[in-house]
Amino acid sequence: MTTLTVSLGARSYPIYIGTGLIADPDHYRPHIQGGQVMVVTNETVAPLYLEAACAALTGLRVSTLILPDGEVYKTQDALNRIYDALLAERFSRDCTLIALGGGVIGDMAGFAAASYQRGVAFIQIPTTLLAQVDSSVGGKTGINHPLGKNMIGAFHQPRAVIADTATLNTLSDRELSAGLAEVIKYGLIRDPDFFDWLDTHLMALRDRDPDTLAEAIRRSCENKAQVVAADELENGERALLNLGHTFGHAIETGTGYGNWLHGEAVGVGMCMAADLSARLGWLSAAALQSTRNLIGRAGLPIAPPPDLPAQRFLELMAVDKKVLDGRLRLVLLRAIGAAVVTDQFDPALLRATLGASGPVTDAAFGIVHELAKPVL
Repeated sequence: MTTLTVSLGARSYPIYIGTGLIADPDHYRPHIQGGQVMVVTNETVAPLYLEAACAALTGLRVSTLILPDGEVYKTQDALNRIYDALLAERFSRDCTLIALGGGVIGDMAGFAAASYQRGVAFIQIPTTLLAQVDSSVGGKTGINHPLGKNMIGAFHQPRAVIADTATLNTLSDRELSAGLAEVIKYGLIRDPDFFDWLDTHLMALRDRDPDTLAEAIRRSCENKAQVVAADELENGERALLNLGHTFGHAIETGTGYGNWLHGEAVGVGMCMAADLSARLGWLSAAALQSTRNLIGRAGLPIAPPPDLPAQRFLELMAVDKKVLDGRLRLVLLRAIGAAVVTDQFDPALLRATLGASGPVTDAAFGIVHELAKPVL
């Protein structure tokens, strides 16, 4: 087992990475507040891991809540089901929520923990690769809105992250590839050596070699922990973790939540960010091709859906958390391993990246077009 730390002073917490951790009570007990525990999971994960998780919580008052599975259920209605269960069973402010599942469960249970009685403790047990390397770490919680992904939420750090790598054996190939998108992201934004390592070890990752997966998870979490420790509330460097996400969230919202997996949309989004970076003269043609090749070899799409018009794309991108003072900011690449948050781009080049076949109105663009200095 490997243990990393997200260093946030008194709110620091461990990330445990290893096999068989779900059934080990020693990884829960130090981080549980009070004697009331609610395990929130979904219909897919519950038959696989809920019994083992509950067995590790002996001596506590344990309740469970099983929600439907899928991004389409990351809604206010599903969130209310968590509140209803907590209130019906008279859970107090010293309770602990445990999120057992992928990113949807982690985000919703985390948001419930952030807001129930103005904040209670919670533990993340991510069961997908994407959740283990990204969404379970850093305290971002929330739900989707019909007009935008993750637009309602809060920062609320977990007490611990328990990443049991054995859960990856039950992932579909599609879900595994979706997780690899977030792994590749760390190489692109800040760790070029990791990008090269991934290029060499990608087939071993797709073949689920346990040691290779564990190393990829460790290096991803190490990168994220460092960024979160430096910028917990995303006022600067942490925004770099959103490489490809402005494009990707537009794809998810525009095609209907759940039709594209988050990692699939982010994979395309990173290709689009790299394409725009190359059009700006920042990223070399070779680096652009390397980015596309690695994402494609991971089993991910590299082109946006053809039925999402450029004008609609821009409308959706304008509803993004990185928009400030009416200006759209994007995470782009100066090189592999060197990302920047900027609003310094020619709108015509963005339209070209989106593949606009006709005129796109300024009203649809929804942002101020004058060029400005990079934010970072």
